[in-house]
Amino acid sequence: MPFYHSLNSKRAEDRRTAEGLIRLRTALRAEVPAKTLDSKLLLASWNIREFGGTKSGGREPEPLFYLAEVISAFDLVAVQEVRGNLDALDRLMNILGGWWKYLVTDVTQGQAGNAERLAFLYDERKVRFGGLAGELAGPSVKKGSKLVLPKAFARSPYLVGFRAGWFKFSLVTGHLYYGASKPDDPQRLEEMKDLVKLLKARVKDKDHWARNVILLGDFNIFSDEDETFKELEKAFDAPAAISGLKTNVDRTKPFDQIAFLSSNKDNKIDNAQGGVFDFYKHVYRDGEEKAYKQSNAKRYRTWRTYKMSDHLPLWTEVAIDFGDEYLGKKAAKPNE
Repeated sequence: MPFYHSLNSKRAEDRRTAEGLIRLRTALRAEVPAKTLDSKLLLASWNIREFGGTKSGGREPEPLFYLAEVISAFDLVAVQEVRGNLDALDRLMNILGGWWKYLVTDVTQGQAGNAERLAFLYDERKVRFGGLAGELAGPSVKKGSKLVLPKAFARSPYLVGFRAGWFKFSLVTGHLYYGASKPDDPQRLEEMKDLVKLLKARVKDKDHWARNVILLGDFNIFSDEDETFKELEKAFDAPAAISGLKTNVDRTKPFDQIAFLSSNKDNKIDNAQGGVFDFYKHVYRDGEEKAYKQSNAKRYRTWRTYKMSDHLPLWTEVAIDFGDEYLGKKAAKPNE
């Protein structure tokens, strides 16, 4: 549970924040399973629009409380679009509490990188950082006497090894190139192909962090008919509960995905729960433009995306307790 002690009932905006938090907490309890100590990992991916940026005045305490409340419903959250300035992230972490930690990439340089970082936020009471962390890049090749660098991602995907209970896994988050506002931008499609190829090669390794790979993030997929999505689908599986879900605020495009690639056949995801949490039903709601001194509904709907986001968090659960299966193997009589 986040910390609310800085809210002051003498301030109108803080009373409004408290009311919004009550609505969020009620909705999250209804839509997201309760956290458990050791049976399930609640995993989410969320593109938080320009987090750390200054558009529309940046983020005041009110949206940070709301962001923290949503994030705290999960055990581990991949966040895209974190800006170079980490002040907002640090303020968010203070609300979440000292048991929450984060890992971030450096800022991606160049115009295509959009001055963004990728991040993982995790509840250390449930999840442990395994020591493995790095930005993904393909192998260099030798041409004549020179090494030629691989094709670059607009924003280098971030791979981190985590452990929760018995489950060791590599979590990879990415924010693929957007480019033209259309399906299958050539750069975006090539990035997905390269990313899938790199991760498929990792699963073949004997490294224990490579046995279970979970890829999640904003891949700017316009529909499940896109070639970009089909490249992901060829190698990775997704729980049925989240397959095809739309994650932009208009609920028209499956931009964000969570997908699994594993050499461990016991790691079943078919019956995993999952969903998209629409926070705009509970905070910064339609019709509240006057409360936030916005001139009209259209302006308000854009303005609020810089407080919360223009993406909705996508989540699923992952089994992390394989004790029954393991003991069953121990109890079985060896073949003679």
